[in-house]
Amino acid sequence: MRFLLDDEQREFARTLDGMLASAGTPGVVRSWASGDHGPGRALWGRLAEAGVFALAVPEKHEGIGMFPVELAVAFGELGRHAVPGPLAETAAAGALLGRLGGDAAHLWLPQLASGKAVASLCVLSAGGSPYALDADAADAVFVVDGDSVRLADSHGPVQPSADPARRQARPLGGVVLAQGPAVRAAAAYAADVAALVTAAQALGLGRALLERTVEYVRQRTQFGVAVGSFQAVKHRLADTLIALEFAQPLVYAAALALAADDPAAGREVAAAKVSACEAAYGAARTALQFHGAVGYTEEPDLSLWIRKARPLRTAWGTPAVCRARVLAGGAVR
Repeated sequence: MRFLLDDEQREFARTLDGMLASAGTPGVVRSWASGDHGPGRALWGRLAEAGVFALAVPEKHEGIGMFPVELAVAFGELGRHAVPGPLAETAAAGALLGRLGGDAAHLWLPQLASGKAVASLCVLSAGGSPYALDADAADAVFVVDGDSVRLADSHGPVQPSADPARRQARPLGGVVLAQGPAVRAAAAYAADVAALVTAAQALGLGRALLERTVEYVRQRTQFGVAVGSFQAVKHRLADTLIALEFAQPLVYAAALALAADDPAAGREVAAAKVSACEAAYGAARTALQFHGAVGYTEEPDLSLWIRKARPLRTAWGTPAVCRARVLAGGAVR
């Protein structure tokens, strides 16, 4: 099985990287964290124009179709540039509604694909958090509870997070959109999609942190020489790189398994999720240590990346849950 990207996928990644590099994402993240969603929604529209959200929407609903590998490529770049918002949740909502069909899919999927609507999702039946990410910014918050899915009509107070740009609130009330066994199956698939793209985000985040740390230790000096020349520093950075390199093929393997509707896809996703998120968390710890006091302050943009690592580590499957699912040989449900 090949895990190398083809020319079109690599060009897609380069296009997103170039667009996001010029988008001023640190300012977008800080605005989002303060509750000002305007800059984030503008960037969301540009991502939609590039086809990011259409990758999780069927063609009959004005999307491109479900392309998990391309989604992983896209979300790797979103993580690399620390783009805020319910990114994984919008992709997962597209997967959920795409499997369910019906009036809700007809209404919301074209809007999700085009970027006109932002969605959040919480799947209570998967043992997930009762809070929805960015419920205050989303146009639609879908809540799955057992065999039913509803569209929330309000939300509770916004809760703080280790990452100030990840604003969570409990969805309240709402109208039931669908009921029955099909909901549970669709929600399980949506949770797999959310876990996969979260893993891809974490992988991109970890790579960005490693790049920034390598650049910094080349400039920082101690005893008249660059800190990066010390063997202990080199070894720590090498370990961080190896963890990220080992996680990457697992992410693409999980994407390929989802694309093929492989019965073992859930196990592949769980392995990718725990590997990528632990690697990113390790990269954040390395960045924090090697940047010294700079790493502990909020003023440098570095903090926007460091503070995302831990929440991504537990979103859509904690390390313990993912490891248990891998060992059990079951799906991420």
